[in-house]
Amino acid sequence: MRVIFSPEARLELNDATTYYENQSQGLGIRFRREVRDALKRMDAWSNAWSVEQGDIRRCLLVHFPYKLLYSIETDHLYVIAVAHLHRRPDYWVDRLPRNH
Repeated sequence: MRVIFSPEARLELNDATTYYENQSQGLGIRFRREVRDALKRMDAWSNAWSVEQGDIRRCLLVHFPYKLLYSIETDHLYVIAVAHLHRRPDYWVDRLPRNH
């Protein structure tokens, strides 16, 4: 199944990658790799992850304090946020369409 990132989630992914790469060379690459691995797990077991709110699910990263918030659409997974676990918990809610 294909994965589509919201513009905000894409920006969050890029910002986190840059942050980690600035902390230590190669760490940003490791972060991206872990996100890619999480996306593969989400694709394989879309319904296995915990519900965050409504029909939005969360997939926690293993080695970084982030979660991928996503919805299961007819023909794709839609990543709404790449959210840091220690920041405002529901900041992404305004991104949801009215029917979620």
